[in-house]
Amino acid sequence: MYWIYVLKAENFQKSYVGSTDDVQRRVSEHNQGKGTFTRKYVPRTLIYKENFKTRIEAIKREKYLKSKSGRKFLKEVVFTTLGDRLTVGQRPLKP
Repeated sequence: MYWIYVLKAENFQKSYVGSTDDVQRRVSEHNQGKGTFTRKYVPRTLIYKENFKTRIEAIKREKYLKSKSGRKFLKEVVFTTLGDRLTVGQRPLKP
């Protein structure tokens, strides 16, 4: 089983979208500073995840969530429940 996940930086208005076959391991690695982008924004909290049967499906969804329409989906569905303005990757979500 493969996953896409969204992490939120606790002290910054930043989020990160990724894919993996083990969400808990990846969250732990991000919080240990093992990613170049996420290293600057530790600690991170898992705020959203979806599962897929194949890696190809997960990567396709990850790419979508990093697109303009995917960022809009995250903003409307996921981030509004948090009440925060966040960014996906390094691109700001517009209000």
